[in-house]
Amino acid sequence: MLPELDARSVDRYYRSAFGVLRQIAALDAGRLDIPAYDEVLLAEELSRFPAWFVEALLGYSPNDEERGLIQRFSMKLIDSALEQPRVLVHRDFHSRNLMLQEEGQLAVIDFQDAVVGPVTYDLVSLLRDCYIQWPAGQVCDWALRQRDELHEQGLLPAVDDARFLRWFDWMGLQRHIKVLGTFARLYLRDGKSAYLDDLPLVVHYVLEILGKYADEEPVFAEFNDWFNSRLSPLIARQGWSKTV
Repeated sequence: MLPELDARSVDRYYRSAFGVLRQIAALDAGRLDIPAYDEVLLAEELSRFPAWFVEALLGYSPNDEERGLIQRFSMKLIDSALEQPRVLVHRDFHSRNLMLQEEGQLAVIDFQDAVVGPVTYDLVSLLRDCYIQWPAGQVCDWALRQRDELHEQGLLPAVDDARFLRWFDWMGLQRHIKVLGTFARLYLRDGKSAYLDDLPLVVHYVLEILGKYADEEPVFAEFNDWFNSRLSPLIARQGWSKTV
């Protein structure tokens, strides 16, 4: 789908993708023999950030106080993920894994890591795609539109705008913190340098959501200050950082 997306086509293509997500959400997750997106897995994903992005890629070694901050921040994200209604989660539902078919349908690939987990995960993977960016207001409108459709179809209990968008934003933050570590690992361990080109947008998403909630959540403000004071100067020295 990615090469076909532009301002004129995106709403039409995303409507199709939202329909696929509703089909997935309609499956009885309790009867699926699929792993849970539990605290252990969420924490493992977040641990890639300090290990691979901060230390291995940027060359920065957090002290004990900083590691404690990362842990407290991570638990906030994990708690938010675990409080959400649970559905089948593709876990990498984005424009490079949605394949346009001649008859107008979407084929979905790369589903081997599917789990049962938070209802907002695949939605934020699509709308805050690591490979293409849309205006923040449009992203929120799309997210709430999908929330409404899920509710009307009996697939989601009533959730007010503020709570759903907090779930959505914090889930995206968990995903993008993880992705910083994962993309760094793909480069350093596997020699896949193309992923470095995608890091600036991921960093942008992280800073965007940290800033959005810094006034409400002290640990977000503390993490935001630490990221900007300790990591941002190191990021600015990287060859891939030109668009951050």
